[in-house]
Amino acid sequence: MSIQRILSGGQTGVDRAALDFAIARQIPHGGWCPAGRRAADGVLDARYQLMETESSGYRQRTKRNVLDADATLIIYRDRIEGGSLLTRDLATGHGKPLLLCDLHDPAEELLAAWQDWLLSHPVAILNIAGPSEARNPGIYLQASVLLDLFWSKEHEPI
Repeated sequence: MSIQRILSGGQTGVDRAALDFAIARQIPHGGWCPAGRRAADGVLDARYQLMETESSGYRQRTKRNVLDADATLIIYRDRIEGGSLLTRDLATGHGKPLLLCDLHDPAEELLAAWQDWLLSHPVAILNIAGPSEARNPGIYLQASVLLDLFWSKEHEPI
């Protein structure tokens, strides 16, 4: 797999799952977070190597992560809304490759889409985004399982 760095914004849910996944797999990580390292559950832990934007809002953080990455993966359930919608629109607007993974789709389909997408797009720096845990309870765990699947199957045919 050509991915050398994972970026995310540090919010609870998918963002945090991506960062914890990167740390566990010893994949370099980074990204932008709001000023004050603000997240829904308080101040982000220092183990997350994120830079702070000038603003305490989430929009600037989201834009910087999209722009700093080669491509963006959005993991969600049912519909894209809020910050995930902004992420999608920014990636599309800036011509960045984008993969949308609805956790309600079968894992085999998501894996096939992931593998095809990586073959079509050279991705060294991947931004991973999605909804917060508060808006989608349990999405941290679901995103973690999906990322494990994606990385464990990197060299195996489906």
